[in-house]
Formats: sequence, C-alpha cells, structure tokens
Amino acid sequence: MRTVAIVGRPNVGKSALFNRLVQERISIVHDQPGVTRDRIVAVCRRGRLPFQVVDTGGIGEGADADFTEQVAMEVDIALETCDLTLFVVDGQSGLTPVDAEIARRLRRTAKPVLLVVNKIDHLNHQTLPAEFARLGFNPVLAVSAEHDLGTLELVDRVDALLPAPEPEERLKQGGKPMRIAIVGRPNVGKSSLTNAILQDRRTLVSAVSGTTRDAVDIPYQRGEQQYMLVDTAGIRPKAKRSEAVEIFSVMRSEASIERADLCCLVIDAEQGVTGQDKRIGGLIVAAKKPCVIVLNKADLIENKTANKEGLREVLDNLKEDLRFLAYAPVVLLSAKTGEDMDRLFKRVENVREAARHRIGTGPLNRLLLTAMTNHPPALKSGRRFKVLYGTQPEPKGNRPIPIPELVLFCNDKGLLEDSYRRFLEGRIRGVEPWEGLPIDLHLRERPPRGAARSRKGGSKATPAGKAPKPLVRRRSDKGRV
Repeated sequence: MRTVAIVGRPNVGKSALFNRLVQERISIVHDQPGVTRDRIVAVCRRGRLPFQVVDTGGIGEGADADFTEQVAMEVDIALETCDLTLFVVDGQSGLTPVDAEIARRLRRTAKPVLLVVNKIDHLNHQTLPAEFARLGFNPVLAVSAEHDLGTLELVDRVDALLPAPEPEERLKQGGKPMRIAIVGRPNVGKSSLTNAILQDRRTLVSAVSGTTRDAVDIPYQRGEQQYMLVDTAGIRPKAKRSEAVEIFSVMRSEASIERADLCCLVIDAEQGVTGQDKRIGGLIVAAKKPCVIVLNKADLIENKTANKEGLREVLDNLKEDLRFLAYAPVVLLSAKTGEDMDRLFKRVENVREAARHRIGTGPLNRLLLTAMTNHPPALKSGRRFKVLYGTQPEPKGNRPIPIPELVLFCNDKGLLEDSYRRFLEGRIRGVEPWEGLPIDLHLRERPPRGAARSRKGGSKATPAGKAPKPLVRRRSDKGRV
C-alpha cells in the first residue's frame, strides 16, 4: 500500500496529526517529549483512495536520550520505505536549528516532501507559517491537528503526490486478518517475540522497563494466512504506574485485548507466573478472548527442561498457577534465539480450527443429563438449578475465530453458582475440548408458570422463546435436570 511517513522534532504534534488523519486515537498524545518510540502504522481513508500513514519518534533535542539511536534508526527505515514524507514543524515555537537540520536531511532524499506547519489554531497565527518558507519546501501547508483545520487540504495534496495504486492492491489484501495481541507485564519479551516472528528489528527492544508505549499494529503474512500483530506496552499494577504516559500506555494495552481475535499471554520462563501475570490473564478471561500462553526465555531454563520429567514439571506448575486459563495451550520458546516460531503458529492455527468444531444438540443434552443427574447442583433458598434444554447456535458475525456459544434453557439463572458453571464447562470440554477457546455460556429462563395461557379460552399458546420440554420427568430433585 502507498505509504506516507510523518517526521519532525519532538512535541510538534506528529502523533496528533497521525490520529487526525487515520481518524482514530492510536498514537499517545502527550506534552512529554519522546513519547512515541516505535513506528506506528494505520490507514488513512479520508482521501480518494486509502494510503498508509507511519508515525515516527521525534528527532533531535528533547528526544528520549535512552533511545535516541534506536528512534533515529526507526525514522530512517520509515523514510526509506515511504512514498512521501510529511515534515511537521511547530508554528507557535518558530523555526529551530533542529528543524533546519532535518530539512537538510530530507532535501537529500529522492522522495517528495510536504512541509506541514502545525498548531495554527487561531486567526492570529495565520502569519506564522511564512517564517518556514526559508526551508525551501513548496507549498507550506498550515494545519491545526488539534482542531482539524487544514487537514482536508493536506489529504488532497497527499493524494496528488502519491503514485497511483496497483490494480491488484486491494485483491492482495484478502479477507480480514487475524488480530493477535501480544500482552504481558514489562520485560517478559513481547517486542523481542514480535521481532522474532517478523525476523526483523521492527519494534524497539531494551532492558529498560516500559520501552514500548503504544500498541503497535504490524501486518504479517505467513504462507497463505494474514495476521495483524499487536505489540503492546507492559501492563504493570496500578500502584506502580509512575507517570501519565504509562497510564495511557496500559489503557491502550488493555484496549488491545478487547479488540484482539486472539491473545498471546507472554510469561517469563525464568521468573515463572507472578501475581500480575494472573491479573493480565484475568483480563483475557473477562474479555472472553481465545488465548495461547507463550512461555518465553526457554534458553534460560534449559537445565530444567532438558528431560521430559523436568519439562512436565515446568508446564504443570504453570497450568496450576493459571488454572483459570486451563483451556489455553502452552508454547515453550525463546524469542532471543528465534526458534520454535512454527510451533507457536501451529498452536494459533489449531485454535482457529477448533473454533469450527460444533457439539450436536443430542450429545450436548445427553451430557448435561448425565452430569446433572450424577452431580446435582446444591439447593439455593430451597430451590435447585435445572436445565431444560441446551443447544449451540450458529456463530454470529464474521470473526476470524468465533468462540463457541452454548445456550441453556433453565428454570432460574440466578440459581447457578459459579462453581457449578465451571463444573458443567469442564464436563463439556471432556467431549469437545475447544483448545484455546473460552466457552460463552448463555442462560435463558423459561417463562413464568401460567404465562402460556390465553385470557379467553384458557388454551395454551406457544410464546416466542418458550423453552422445550424438560430433559426428564420431574419425579424428585435428584432426578431433575
């Protein structure tokens, strides 16, 4: 796809302009310099034809000193791979030596450059862009990313300068790619795993906690399958989030779980499962997302996993700590060495295949009858939870991985305890494991007794949504289902 890179020094409004062009709040916008570190990519659809926009880190003074070299390398890559560059400057701050240096660098490239003077928010600012004419770029476009002023003219200029798209471009996109969110606490190797999958230094990797700040969406094709990898910021406990930028980063990471088709929960194999790992796993369960657990840094525990007994012990301990994610398969790998990526994607495709499996109405109801007869639920306020009928409807929508949904018609859903719900799910998985998939259990209550009688003749009608007959005759509480 045709690509536009946004470059400039820190705090000139590159991320604000990026968000305005793609019409989503993707990049974090904050007064603190050096917030953006990785290349953030999204599609702008405001013009005649869509084009890809790349947000980059700030260049020059005020940038994050710990990552200056790596950010500069990311900017170089963006400039090499783009078709057009948007050079953004701050109209209110005026022309700076850093702006002039960036301009000299851009003039040496063969790519077209548009000079964008940002923060022209008021009529009193209309004369400010004239100062930047000395940089030698024509035209000079005045915009306000914050107030969406001048952005439509900017999009029109971009449309005119970009090369025409290839006729086959849209066909190559195929169907909707599977969105895989790579989540975990800081420094477990999420960005290293992303780079190992891509076989490229696509995201910044550092021993500094909190290196990744934005949720970075990266298209990836493996064979015939298309994916969207989402490298996220590490999720720390609320009490340890030291600054506003980190709070925004964690919010983006949590939102990435919500919009993902599948989550890869990355665990540090050397440290094992921590309380924060469990909390992040709880977010995945609460969002009802398919999951694969990645036990990273396997090279650091080779002495433990050198034989089958040691490997089994490591996996058993992990499954015990994350027993609420018992349905998620575990992959032991090392992002540092780049080995076993095939094993990871084999697990991912197994989850996709499992989503196509269905359990028949007959087997499901026989299973429920047996389970609830042998182990009836406890009484609650003198009443017992009963299932009249169960079925699995067809999946809704067109999601890459639809999670299995089961509908149980019951007497009173308030009588079902969480422990008994888990018991029923366990029995269902004994017949259909649904590897990597949560079970979405829906309860529908039967109509109140007497609601089926009409007023005139007293004859029974069949109201919409009325449950079928019970699975067994009602002779005793023990025999009821």
